[in-house]
Amino acid sequence: MSIARIEIDVGAQRLVAYDRHAKSVFDRPISTAKRGVGEQQGSECTPRGKHMIRAKIGSGCPPNTVFEARRPTGEMYSPQLRRRYPERDWILTRILWLSGTEPGFNRLGMVDTMRRYIYIHGAPDEDPMGQPSSHGCIKMRNRDVIELFDRAPAGTPVSINA
Repeated sequence: MSIARIEIDVGAQRLVAYDRHAKSVFDRPISTAKRGVGEQQGSECTPRGKHMIRAKIGSGCPPNTVFEARRPTGEMYSPQLRRRYPERDWILTRILWLSGTEPGFNRLGMVDTMRRYIYIHGAPDEDPMGQPSSHGCIKMRNRDVIELFDRAPAGTPVSINA
């Protein structure tokens, strides 16, 4: 069943998706920014407000595919790879690229969610969920982001609430 809208609760560190009848059909733990919420370019905060899924990247890629600049690197994530690159921001498996829909708040200028490259994306299995730890994005377990990716079409509304 297709997802009609997504709500992200930063305080609860949960992502809940609803069908067209407003019934909850998907509820998973997430991780938002360790620096909290905010819209400013360079803040490494999770932006609030109304967004939409602008683009979906990674269809058909195996779990743990590593992405840089929205392209597969050819690497598969492993703890050994993490030890080789300890400072890397791991974006894995799928990317749901968000775009703000509120001009002046999360769209255009120095507060543009899409230009900030804010995604819902997969993360290493050992990364904690249910507590803030990202650089602004919304991180999910790989199996969860695959399911969300498969069920949420481009254009799906996404609300991020603090």
